[in-house]
Amino acid sequence: MSLTVTPQLVEAARAGELADDAFLDCVRTSLPFAYELVERLAAELGPARAAGSDFTAFDGTPPTDAEGGQLLRAMASTSIRSALERHFGVALVFQNCHRVGMFGLDAVGGEQYRQFISREAQVLNQKPELINC
Repeated sequence: MSLTVTPQLVEAARAGELADDAFLDCVRTSLPFAYELVERLAAELGPARAAGSDFTAFDGTPPTDAEGGQLLRAMASTSIRSALERHFGVALVFQNCHRVGMFGLDAVGGEQYRQFISREAQVLNQKPELINC
């Protein structure tokens, strides 16, 4: 299960009245590692851009399999990823649970963005120890 939802959240969704902030709170509490990682990348993006880069990225290994699973679920869900992007005003790109990038919206489609999402970058990011990511 991706998210732990309350009965109130389910009722709001059934009524078509699920607010973005309530959904984000559910994401934050259900997937704390993923949410905090995106929050940290958002804080790093401004300084990275000031230094001449269009993006910042997580290039590590989640501390536990459970936290890696949180990140995978957050990035694999269009609704979760989109809510995070709207909240932080960014574009998230995902190669696997060991390589998540964040771009400013104005950098989407630029050279660094195209390189990050390329087939070549995907292949070069593969390592035998990531086979079960």
